Amino acid sequence: MPKLLEFRNFSMGFKDDDGTVHNLLNNVTFDIEEGRAVGIVGESGCGKSVTNLSVMRLLPRSAVIQGGKIIYRGQNLLKKTDKEMEDIRGKDVAMIFQEPMTSLNPVLNIGFQIGEVLKKHRPDMNEEQIKNAVTNQLELVGIPSPEKRLKQYPHQFSGGMRQRVMIAMATICQPDLLIADEPTTALDVTIQAQVLDIMNRLKDKGSLMLVTHNLGVVAEICNDVVVMYAGTVVEKGSMDEIFDNPCHPYTKGLMAAIPTLSSGKEELYSIPGTVPLSNKFSAGCRFADRCSQYFDLCQDKVPPTRQLSASHYVQCWLDFERRE
Repeated sequence: MPKLLEFRNFSMGFKDDDGTVHNLLNNVTFDIEEGRAVGIVGESGCGKSVTNLSVMRLLPRSAVIQGGKIIYRGQNLLKKTDKEMEDIRGKDVAMIFQEPMTSLNPVLNIGFQIGEVLKKHRPDMNEEQIKNAVTNQLELVGIPSPEKRLKQYPHQFSGGMRQRVMIAMATICQPDLLIADEPTTALDVTIQAQVLDIMNRLKDKGSLMLVTHNLGVVAEICNDVVVMYAGTVVEKGSMDEIFDNPCHPYTKGLMAAIPTLSSGKEELYSIPGTVPLSNKFSAGCRFADRCSQYFDLCQDKVPPTRQLSASHYVQCWLDFERRE
C-alpha cells in the first residue's frame, strides 16, 4: 500500500530556561499506510502526544526540531509555511484532542465551532448548507436531536457527548488522516465502547493514528502498532506480531501488565520505576534503568534496530549481542 505519512529519523527537544535543549524524540521512524490504523502505545511521558502535535505543527515555542522529516503524501510538513499548514489542518489531516472541555470554546455554540471548519475549507458552501452538514455530522456520531444540540454550548454536554463533538469537528471535512489522542480517556466503559464503535466506522474512510496507553483499544481498532518509550520507537510491527510475539523487554512488560480473568494472580504486574525526565535519559538504551535484562552495553550505546520480518522491527541489544 502507498505510504500516507512517514516519520524519518525525526528528532526534537525542548529548550529550558537557560537555553539548554533536552532531546525528547530521538530518530523516530515509522510509516502510516493508506487505509491503515496505527496505534502509538506507551506510558505517560513517552512522547506519544508530542509526536501527534509534531504532525500538526502545534508544538509550543520552547520546542526545537533537531532533525529528520515528517512526510505527508511526499511533502515534508516541517518545511511548510504557517499558511500552508492552516490549509492542511482540518482538511487533509485532522486531530481529536485528548481533553474536549479544554479544546472547545466555552462561549461559542457547538454548531458554530464545527461550522468554522467548513467555512475555512469549503468556501463554496452557504450558511444553510453548512448548517445541514453540521446537523448530519452530529447525527452521524450519535448525538440525539442534532438540530437542537448545535445551538447549545460545551458545558451543556456530558464528557462522552463532548468527545463526540470533537470527533464530528475533526471528521466533517473527511480528512485523509485522522489523529486521535487518547479519545477514550476519562470516559466510563459504556461510553468508551460507543466511541470506539464510531472510531471503527471512521477508520474505513481513511487512515487513523491512534495514541493510547490502552492495549485493549489497540487490539480493537488497529492494524499496526508502534511502541514508544522515552521518545524512542523500541518496537513496531503488525498488531498480530506485537501481541503474539513481543520482543522488546518494555513491550513484554506492557503485555504482562494487561489484566486477565484467567491469570489467577492476586496482584497485577507493573514495570518497576517510572519514565525518566528528558534531562535524565541514558546515553544508551533509555529503558536500561528499568530493564531486568540489561547489561553494561545497554547504558553506553544506543541499541541497533533489527528487522525481524517484513514489518516487525525491534531496537534492543539482547539478541544482537547474543549472535555476536
